[in-house]
Amino acid sequence: MTTDKRMLRGARTRRLVLRQAVDIASLDGLDGVSFGRLATDTGLSKAGVQTLFKTKEALQLSALDLARELFIENVVHPARAEPRGVARLRALIENWIVYAEAPLFAGGCYRMANLPGFDSKPGPIRDALLRDLRDWTGLLAAQLRHAVAAGEIADLDPELVAFQLDGVLCAANTGIQLGDSDAVPKVRRIVDAILGPTS
Repeated sequence: MTTDKRMLRGARTRRLVLRQAVDIASLDGLDGVSFGRLATDTGLSKAGVQTLFKTKEALQLSALDLARELFIENVVHPARAEPRGVARLRALIENWIVYAEAPLFAGGCYRMANLPGFDSKPGPIRDALLRDLRDWTGLLAAQLRHAVAAGEIADLDPELVAFQLDGVLCAANTGIQLGDSDAVPKVRRIVDAILGPTS
């Protein structure tokens, strides 16, 4: 029983630290995530935080894992209630807008905050970010393929359009962070130009 309570407390502490790490990473990038800063922000000891993760890279990768988990939980899973194709694609985009506008993370999209800093640095961090990006654009492309197959939209190159949509969302994230009130309406106009207006 004591061991179970200790494990539960350890899991809660780990989650608390990682949630703060993700917020820091969304604001200042993963390079801004450190044992000392997390200790200060969470009220834990630096040694205690380091014991949980051992190395800075392990901490960064764990933060990315949590960010991915929260992204899937808030953006991807709710869209599954919609039929595959245009309806699910629109739901994914709308969920993404909420994710960026709310925002789920203090600095907006965690991928956008970190890809530019790691795109030319081979290693596990870059690999994790690239995996997330490919999974996201792959999901968009899959819905576009369904939409084409169902005759909901004209034939198009799903991978190319998924790339374009992701680029638009990345630009919107920057706009949202800069306080551009037109960023989201622009996204919706571009989506309507690709998919046709909502009925």
